[in-house]
Amino acid sequence: MSIPFITVEGPIGVGKTSLAKAIATTYQFELLKEIVDENPFLDKFYDDIAEWSFQTEMFFLCNRFKQLSDIQKNYLSKSKAVTADYHIFKNLIFAKRSLNKAEFEKYEAIYKILTNDMPVPNMVIYLDASLDVLINRIDIRGRDFEKKISPDYLQQLAADYRTFIDDFEKRHPEVPVLRFNGDEIDFVQNGQDLQLILNKVDQTLHKRSF
Repeated sequence: MSIPFITVEGPIGVGKTSLAKAIATTYQFELLKEIVDENPFLDKFYDDIAEWSFQTEMFFLCNRFKQLSDIQKNYLSKSKAVTADYHIFKNLIFAKRSLNKAEFEKYEAIYKILTNDMPVPNMVIYLDASLDVLINRIDIRGRDFEKKISPDYLQQLAADYRTFIDDFEKRHPEVPVLRFNGDEIDFVQNGQDLQLILNKVDQTLHKRSF
């Protein structure tokens, strides 16, 4: 029997961490949160994406690799379930958007080496939302560096996510992907919306006999 390893993914501001926390609390799973504020290049990245993209993405990749290695050693290998507010595949989404061709080829080669034997989630929850909703939630969150994100960049990033998730489902038919539209539900402010998501998660957990 496999151990639940649930990933919550979607564009910036869509509510990944809030939902991952709710799932971890409900099922008493370990919570894995991505490192964001600690990235020393992130503020510079949004000032000048072309100049600082490689440093920014490499920092994220190395830290996420370390986090996943620790999760495998300390939890999954000991039959302890995990919920994460990111999937390491997001590195390719951001890197492909911000790196030039030569940089991306180098980055992708390093990514493949590091992730070759990393634990793979066996359930993905994909959150999507319109640009207006994403911008509103980013404003509410109030991170200074996120205020520099241009609407065009955010909209393109959301489109990149949709393309990547569609491709992920084709390449990994064994991994269930639960999709939710943030324009239609607000699981942070509405308990019924959260319960709707948790019910879908519960059904999927039972269906897969975790």
